[in-house]
Amino acid sequence: MILIEQMQQELQELEAKSNLRKLPGILHEGRDVIVNGQRMLNLSSNDYLGLANDIELRRDFLETLTPETFLPTSSSSRLLTGNFTACEQLEQQLATAFGTEAALVFNSGYHANTGILPAVSNARTLILADKLVHASLIDGIRLSAAKSIRYRHNQYDQLERLIEINHTEYERIIIVTESIFSMDGDEADLRELVRLKKKYANVWLYVDEAHAFGVRGDKGLGCAEEQECISDIDFLVGTFGKALASAGAYIVCRKVIREYLVNKMRTFIFTTALPPVIIQWTSFVFTRLPNFRQRREKLQLVSSKLKETLEHKGYVCPSSSHIIPMITGESSIAVRKAEELQRKGFYALPVRPPTVPEGTSRIRFSLTAEISEEEIVRLTT
Repeated sequence: MILIEQMQQELQELEAKSNLRKLPGILHEGRDVIVNGQRMLNLSSNDYLGLANDIELRRDFLETLTPETFLPTSSSSRLLTGNFTACEQLEQQLATAFGTEAALVFNSGYHANTGILPAVSNARTLILADKLVHASLIDGIRLSAAKSIRYRHNQYDQLERLIEINHTEYERIIIVTESIFSMDGDEADLRELVRLKKKYANVWLYVDEAHAFGVRGDKGLGCAEEQECISDIDFLVGTFGKALASAGAYIVCRKVIREYLVNKMRTFIFTTALPPVIIQWTSFVFTRLPNFRQRREKLQLVSSKLKETLEHKGYVCPSSSHIIPMITGESSIAVRKAEELQRKGFYALPVRPPTVPEGTSRIRFSLTAEISEEEIVRLTT
């Protein structure tokens, strides 16, 4: 009973600080959500290209299936009987599109980030991670045997000093960053990180493109494509669950890294593989990714408009992407702002500690290509 009382007390403390989380009851109808009977435009989805609501795309895909080819489960890990042809075909598609030797598909971005870093690290490894990397990367670092240092966000002078000081003391150094950061919506300078990496033979580069894949680059392959440095990144990771409207994740890399992960990565080895039908859907959407250029341009247009409007109203907005934070400071203010927006018909949610640092609570607008300029005007008036 003492443990239960402690839990209850902690929950009460979270509620007092406006940091208590609850699972919302949501009905989805296209771009809208219905919560407590109120219909609102969804501004908290990661469906960046609007593909999750594309009925024609779904119809076209369903026409490729038969009762025999609709396989809703793999029933096994890939190292047993779960390695279906569809998965190997998708991996070949990825490797070909990115121009890499190999690719490997995972069940989720969380599986990727918590599994790759422990697999490729040991006690003679130093991980240098951006201060604002996602929780999944932090957990991957904690699960590894490596020592880690978090450098100040996008402060590459400090990162270079850390590499200079430590590169002779460790067998390998792994720089870890996101390309588009999930809370501030700003970007890493991948070319600069590649420059730093190339100065030292034992430095590797890990880039998480979760929020850039599908959205950036001429073919939608992410910031690494946009900055022309795909071949210089050792671990290039992305997810299918956001812009591609599917599930799962991937790494594109050298063949030896792929084979090493197959043998060493616990979150790959000890899990049931994704259902083949999900892999088929991902492949179906991925082949069409280069054709969604207009959606990417539309997303950039509405994102720029919202950022400019918020800055005009006095908000500091570090974003250079489709993730737009409206930083309020205190959690209670963020909660109140979210309630105001929801009354106006916009489903925007507060992001509070521990997801973001104390004093930086915010409304996180997650925009999609389906949002109109007129809706951005209505949102900000």
